[in-house]
Amino acid sequence: MLQAVVFDLDYTLAVPQRDRTTILEAATDAAGAPELSRADYLEAHRRNLTQETREPIFTELLEGRETEAEPAEVAAAYRDEIAADLEPLPGVESMLAKLNERYRIGLLTNGPVRAQRDKLTTLGWENAFDAALVTGELEAGKPDIRAFEAISDELAVDPERTVYVGDEVEADVEGATGAGMTAIQILLEDGPDPDPRAAAHVDQNAVATAVPEAVAALEETDSAIGS
Repeated sequence: MLQAVVFDLDYTLAVPQRDRTTILEAATDAAGAPELSRADYLEAHRRNLTQETREPIFTELLEGRETEAEPAEVAAAYRDEIAADLEPLPGVESMLAKLNERYRIGLLTNGPVRAQRDKLTTLGWENAFDAALVTGELEAGKPDIRAFEAISDELAVDPERTVYVGDEVEADVEGATGAGMTAIQILLEDGPDPDPRAAAHVDQNAVATAVPEAVAALEETDSAIGS
């Protein structure tokens, strides 16, 4: 029987109004930094999932570049741009409250501590979850099994009784199923194809209604198998 539903944050529950390339350009302009590649940013981000801030990310990206911009200044500008742009997907706050009537609700999000905690503050979601973990606070980020074990421990539920909802194939679907959880993949308009390891696939624009339906269907399946 399912006991918990855990969510990714970015592009699963909340999205920026502008694309991330535009946001990065605005941040570098504001900080007087040279143009930075979004692809290079993502690679540096993956190497810095357990940091306090994004400063180490921008330290990597600015290394060897002719600029007086400080990594901390670029990190702060990027954080400000994200905060100004971030908004929840329609209906997800009501969805979380409704699911919480039956299940423990968790959040496990990749990224530096201050960046992700600031997003929760911006959204007013500091108390929206029974447990919320940022990988910057942990020994490892998604898809490492230790990240998923950490949220299971915080929620006091077994991974086998947990559904994880996220949009990234490697970090979310592969990571969750590797940890013994059941995965629901959020499908983005320009994102990866449905992964067969996910037990259900939900379009991003239907998260608020389709995720509870998918969770209910999974529970019905488990009940039928158990009977």
